[in-house]
Amino acid sequence: MTLADRLYEAALVPDLWTDTCERLAAEVGSSTAAIFTIDPRGTHRFVATPNVADVYAQFAVSDLRFQNIRPVKAMERMPFAFCRDIDFLTPEELAEDVILKEFIEPAGMQWEAGYGFQEPTGHTIVIALMKAKGMEHFNQQDIDKLNLLKPDLARAAYMSSRLAFSEARSMTETLSMLGLPAAVIGDNGHAIAMNAEIEALAPRIRTGAGDKLILEGAGARSLLDEAIARYQAQVVPTVQSVPILPRDGQPALILHLLPIRRAARDIFSRSMAVLAVTQVGHIGPPDIRVLCGLFDLTPAEARVARGIALAQTPEMVAAALGISLETARSHLKRIMLKTGTTRQAELVLLLSGLNAPGLGGQRSERI
Repeated sequence: MTLADRLYEAALVPDLWTDTCERLAAEVGSSTAAIFTIDPRGTHRFVATPNVADVYAQFAVSDLRFQNIRPVKAMERMPFAFCRDIDFLTPEELAEDVILKEFIEPAGMQWEAGYGFQEPTGHTIVIALMKAKGMEHFNQQDIDKLNLLKPDLARAAYMSSRLAFSEARSMTETLSMLGLPAAVIGDNGHAIAMNAEIEALAPRIRTGAGDKLILEGAGARSLLDEAIARYQAQVVPTVQSVPILPRDGQPALILHLLPIRRAARDIFSRSMAVLAVTQVGHIGPPDIRVLCGLFDLTPAEARVARGIALAQTPEMVAAALGISLETARSHLKRIMLKTGTTRQAELVLLLSGLNAPGLGGQRSERI
């Protein structure tokens, strides 16, 4: 199998990208090879030969990645071909290059050659190769070989990127089969795929400019925006289930934000999270397990929430649970924060009818 064949195979099977990088490095006598993508927010994903995978992992989360002038300079000065660092960086730029000092040299490397291009989505794809200290720089024969492979490299990368969008559509279609309204959230925090079920919930859930998701109610919008921002920062959100309050006879909705776990090798995936929607029932007091699961409430907070849903005052809840009024109020404050409500009446309206599936409204625990 030729290297070009392997590139197209890796485009279909992401597990093969690491081996493909090793074969690319061997093709031109390079010590390393890597492919990485940069989204408009500066998020880096990569696949690399194992000998530099740790270095790329450190680079991908370092703030110094924002000082990397190499891709920009290469695309400005040598936009259509592989080139060496000494071809697209001036001696002064090389002398001051923070990436060389902080990542390349500490990894035992000295010389780099690469090619970068932009997709229509705004993502930048970079193919980079490095040679170790003591080796000679990439010669013209090496660059010629790489440029012969360039069309296949670019097409394989583009194919992988298109397939990632197809996978997003497949996710929403699968959830359609389960009767769940759903959308796939991309790296930019906007919807990249939606099924008919979630589109039918407009205007309560709709998309605006650039496919940004817009929710009915300022509280819900704020919670969703915060959760998406935390996912973008690779931090677990404080709230992962967002409520939309009932209105005009329409039931309350709960939006569940579920992260899409990706392997580092799946560098072309654009999907960050799945947003699935469930409808709140109308009968019976809330079930403790449902409260904990939907809103990430602690058991103590869930007991207080259940009491509030039964129209008990904080004083009544404190007495029933044998806790101080101050503790009850503290729990209530955290509950309202996690559910995106600002008034106790809103909280009661939201929580009433949250039953566990199949329980028929039975209480799972007494307060």
